[in-house]
Amino acid sequence: PIDPAANGVAGAQEAVKYYRLSEIEEQNTFKSTWIIINNNVYDVTKFLEEHPGGEEVLREQAGGDATESFEDVGHSTDAREMAADMKIGELHPVSWRKLEPLSPRPHLTSLPPTLKWRLPVLHSATTLWSIMSVSAP
Repeated sequence: PIDPAANGVAGAQEAVKYYRLSEIEEQNTFKSTWIIINNNVYDVTKFLEEHPGGEEVLREQAGGDATESFEDVGHSTDAREMAADMKIGELHPVSWRKLEPLSPRPHLTSLPPTLKWRLPVLHSATTLWSIMSVSAP
């Protein structure tokens, strides 16, 4: 396949580099610190000492999904632009499910039998699994 970006074609985009979760999990040292935010992979190694919240905040998330922590803090537009400069790729779609393991949903499994048929049908494996567990005898 031809890479338009390599041939200098104007407006061509660079191919996305995908990383599996297992590859990212290995990058949790002072020499190489990667995190995941919204399925994007960031190499924050050179930013550890500069991080306003402290190096340990990033180290705690190293090799894993930092989305919730990142969003909970309410990072500024400047912080988000800085993060964009550290983006090295995206989490491979095969690894997306590994970030949210399937688990029973107590609030669904405790529904009375008369309400089982009223459960909303959503398009996710987790919801489908929950519906199946509620419907099981």
